[in-house]
Parts: sequence; structure tokens; C-alpha cells
Amino acid sequence: MSRITIEPVSRIEGHARITLQLADDGSLQSTQFQVTQVRGFEKFTEGRPFYEMPGITARICGICPISHELASAKACDAIMAVRIPKPARLLRELLHCAQFVQSHALSFFYLSSPDLLLGMDCDPAARNIAGVIERFPDVARDGIELRKFGLQIVEGLAQERVHPSWVVPGGVNAPMTAALRDRILADLPGAFAITEHALSLLKSRLDALKEEIEFFGSDPTLYAALVDAKGQFQLYDGAIRFMGTDGDTLQDNVAPEQYADFIGEASLRDSYLKAPYYKPMGYPAGVYRVGPLARLNVAESFGTARADAALQEFRQRFGRPAHSALLYHYARLVEILYALERIRVLIDDPQILDPHIRATAGVNALEGVGVIEAPRGLLIHHYKVDEKGAMVWANLIVATGHNNLAMGKSVQQVAEHFVHGPKLEEGMLNRVSAVIRAYDPCLSCSTHATGQVAMRIQLLDPHGNLLDELVSD
Repeated sequence: MSRITIEPVSRIEGHARITLQLADDGSLQSTQFQVTQVRGFEKFTEGRPFYEMPGITARICGICPISHELASAKACDAIMAVRIPKPARLLRELLHCAQFVQSHALSFFYLSSPDLLLGMDCDPAARNIAGVIERFPDVARDGIELRKFGLQIVEGLAQERVHPSWVVPGGVNAPMTAALRDRILADLPGAFAITEHALSLLKSRLDALKEEIEFFGSDPTLYAALVDAKGQFQLYDGAIRFMGTDGDTLQDNVAPEQYADFIGEASLRDSYLKAPYYKPMGYPAGVYRVGPLARLNVAESFGTARADAALQEFRQRFGRPAHSALLYHYARLVEILYALERIRVLIDDPQILDPHIRATAGVNALEGVGVIEAPRGLLIHHYKVDEKGAMVWANLIVATGHNNLAMGKSVQQVAEHFVHGPKLEEGMLNRVSAVIRAYDPCLSCSTHATGQVAMRIQLLDPHGNLLDELVSD
């Protein structure tokens, strides 16, 4: 019997390891995906004024701080029981769309393109962003330009690219300038061209990835995403819809404050990452996925011309729902198209420059829930405060947490199909890591400290034999 440990899993945000247990004949016995870091934001924010939460929770991650800021601000809006002014809502969504563009560009061009363009079996010394720059310099340049487009919108609105303090309870703290609006309009055609080219390039690679599409996390799961009253794609507002493995709607119109009626959280012994599940089906049967693939499955349409055309082609190729985790990459590019189209709609709104951008109030409710779609999927911030507005309790459920059980199942499927001992090849193990990269996990965001963490501590002798074990539930 032998054990293979992949640590760290490369080209992801955060720290994780994958353990493969092989029998003496080289067959796979078991797999384990473990998150090996822990963050305590929910605990150390207790006692802080609720209006500080957007700024504090933005520090959870340097990749998607905007997502946490917006979900947090929406929870604070609920505590204040205010309806933010329309210009503020437009500006928040504009910031959100820019965040999608830059985050998805980072995932596709920087983290995943080495696998997709150079091949899963490429020499690992060249299978990286430097290899992409050498073989596909135009693609690498496009990735830089597209990410810069999103980040410059963030910086133009919030005056900072990372961890800005522009989003506040009740709205935002500064209006948009006409100069920024005009600059975005001028840069949009180039961003569209880059995205369309990247999508065409990926589609040209699909035939070479048929085996990966078939076996990369393709076991059917449930899906969850935000949609509006008509079932149309939503990123900033909307209610949660749960879709079954066959495409039927299991539950629709779940308001943010009702999330706990349908989402449970299980603790795992071997990972700091909790395992959310669909409550009506129980744990672990209620495994569901969120993020770009889930959103393309769940929504009836985008409501924008280019993204809807891309969605139609996607469904003609892969059906609805599509299950392969490799298709998360395809879905990200379609979502960039939508985000760019939505940016155009938002900046064309005559109220986008209106200076009425903030509502003010005190504590009018002792509890608030904010839900948005982060680039990686459904993001939930749930706060409770005392009469003075001090935080007494918080729960954060992030996209990587929602996907935890599905990622574990995907690792198992990929390893069963591609890993064959005793003759192991690097490309086999790269595919195990690549299926995790398909989800684009953000592990710094994902671990949290609500309740007691289930833990197993093992004492092993020099030969790996178990001498003693301490288990907490």
C-alpha cells in the first residue's frame, strides 16, 4: 500500500493538499482533499461596530475583496433597514461586474491556461504562465489587458485596486466621474475583442480535452445560483434557485434571509473547510455546486445579446445541466461577456453620475443577511448585532465552501480514471490538481470559525503506524 500526497496544490489561491491512497496492485483505494489553513474572521469581528464589517471582511482575501465588501454591505443595509439610492445600486453593480472581469481573467489566463493551452502532460517546467508567454504571447498579453480593464474600473471608482473602502452601509461614499465613464466606454470594444478571442481559442481546444471533459467532475450534482423573478441570470440581486441533477427546479425564490432553511453546514474531521449541503436531501446526499457552471445551468437566460448567444451554443454542445467541472473555464468566459455587456448598460444609465449615493440610518434590525454571486459562486454574509450595533455573531458561507463536497467527489473521479499505479506519470497527478483549479477555489475565504471545528490528531511511529488518535466532533 502506498500514499501519494500532492502538496501544495499549485496555481490556486490558498493552501491545500490532496492525498491518494493506493493499494499494493496500484489501484486507487481512497482520495482526500484537505484545506490546511484556517481564518477566524467570524470570531475576531465580534464586538466590532457593524458598519466596519465591509472594510474588515474585504481583508479576507486579496483576490475577491469586492465580493466580500458587497455582501457585507448588503447585510449592513438590512440591519439599517434602508433601501439604498438607485445611483448607489448602479455603482455597486458596476464595481461588481469589473471584479468579475478581472477575477475571471486571472483564473483563465494566469492559472488555468497552462493546462488548457499547453496540455495536461506538458513538461511541468514549461507548464506555467512563463510557458504560455513563450508559446502564446498574444494570449498572455490579452490576459494582462483584460484584467487591467477590470482593475482600472475598480480603481477609478474606489481609488484603490485592492481592499478599497468605497462600498459602505447604505451605498457608496463617492460618485462616479464623467471622465471615468468616458474612459470605460472607450476601452470596452478592446475588452470584448479579447474575450471573444479567448472563447474561440478555448472552443478550438475542446476536441483535445474530450477525455478530461468526460471525467473531470462529471458526476451529476445539484446546483445553486441567484436568479430574478423570471429566472434570469443575476450577480448582485435576486433569490436563490436550487436545480436538481436532471435540470428540474428543486426550490425557487429562496430569499437571502431564508438561506439557513435550505443550506446546512457539516464539519469535516480532516479539513478546516466546512461542507455545506442542500438540507432537504441531507448530508452528504445534498451535494451541490455553485459558480460559473452552476449559474449557466440554473439561469434561463442572461438577457444580453452576446452572452445569450454564447449560452445557446454552450447548451447545444453540452446540454442543460452540463456537469463536467472542466466546463467552469468555458462558463467563466461567457460570464465575462455578460459582465462587459452589463457594464455598458450600467454606464449608459443617466443616473450613474447622480451624486445621491448614500442612505444613512442606525440600527433598525438586529439581524441582516447579504447574498451576492461572487466570481466563484454564491456568497452569504449573515450578521447579528446588539442594540448598539456591536457584532455579536457572524456566519460566512463562501463559494469554495459550497463546492467543497463536489471538489472531493471530482478528485475521486479524476483519480479513479487517470491515476494508475505502480507506474505513475506526472500528467496523471497534474489532472488531479487541475480539477481543483477548474473550480478556482479561494481558500483564504473559505475557512471559518462558527462552532467547533471537527478535528483528528494522529500520532504515528516512524513507519507510519498509528500509535494514538484524538478525535473531536
